[in-house]
Amino acid sequence: MQESRRERKKRETRQRIVMAALRLFEEQGYEQTTVAQIAAAADVDPKTFFNYFRTKDEVLYVDVERDFDVLVGAIADRRPGEGPGEVLARAVERYAAHRRPKVPVKEPEELSAVARLALTTPALQAKGLYLLLDLQQRIAGELRKAFPGLDPVTAAAMTGALMGAIQQAGLASVQLGRSQEELWEASRHGVEIAMRGLLSVRPPTANP
Repeated sequence: MQESRRERKKRETRQRIVMAALRLFEEQGYEQTTVAQIAAAADVDPKTFFNYFRTKDEVLYVDVERDFDVLVGAIADRRPGEGPGEVLARAVERYAAHRRPKVPVKEPEELSAVARLALTTPALQAKGLYLLLDLQQRIAGELRKAFPGLDPVTAAAMTGALMGAIQQAGLASVQLGRSQEELWEASRHGVEIAMRGLLSVRPPTANP
């Protein structure tokens, strides 16, 4: 579907705010950077900033929680004959297909800057950890709904194995200075490795 002029301008404004914020975070630190400074650097009014983001940290976690709904929703749409591992793999594929077109193209240096900020800034570390733990709990809970007999420990272990593989494979790619395309490929490779163990878990049999 062709992007309208209004949608394009909104997307460009949002990206300009993100780029300005990242530059200021790198130059003077996350805590020292104000919303007013970000708005000025992006050549927008502070009110415009809040049309796109509620807080500073949302600049790095744009629409993440809403996008996670896609992943969790895919688990709820369990298909006949699928095991827990197959459901998780399909959910990740659906999430990637939804998320990938929305992510602006970034150079390796920018990817490294974002990772460095997320890993070294306490407020952003806390936000990232909260989002990841919340997502894992949601996934494990939805997996148990899809497979009522699945042991809670197994559901948690499967979720942790998958998300850990994706996160660490992607992080390693960024730290190696690889491209955004290679980052997506690294995440996919992480899923492949995790799936070798996940596919060994079969759907629990119903109690007689």
